[in-house]
Amino acid sequence: MIRIILSSVFIIFGLLLFATELYGVNKFSFIMNRMHAAAIGDTLAMMSCMTGLIIYSGFNATSLKLLLVVVFLCFSSPVASHLIMNLEVETNEKADSHFETKHIEETEQDPKEGLEE
Repeated sequence: MIRIILSSVFIIFGLLLFATELYGVNKFSFIMNRMHAAAIGDTLAMMSCMTGLIIYSGFNATSLKLLLVVVFLCFSSPVASHLIMNLEVETNEKADSHFETKHIEETEQDPKEGLEE
């Protein structure tokens, strides 16, 4: 009974995070804000729901597979979101009205010049 209650808490928390993600994706007008809301939902909500399913199924081969899915999502979703954000920054023609980009200026000095041996 405790396992069912604990797994239900994780799954309900994940569903609430998904609802928050949907609200954020629909409410925000700027693409980067939408992407941030979607990335949070992808990682945290999926991890919470999968953790609930792992607890519900018990510790067996199925839970090991679900754990591998959680690990894969934990690494792949933030990287994919970051790449999409970089694409948006590089290709957006109206970027100056939304955010400011700063570039690192190259120094004319040799980086080893100030070091003493």
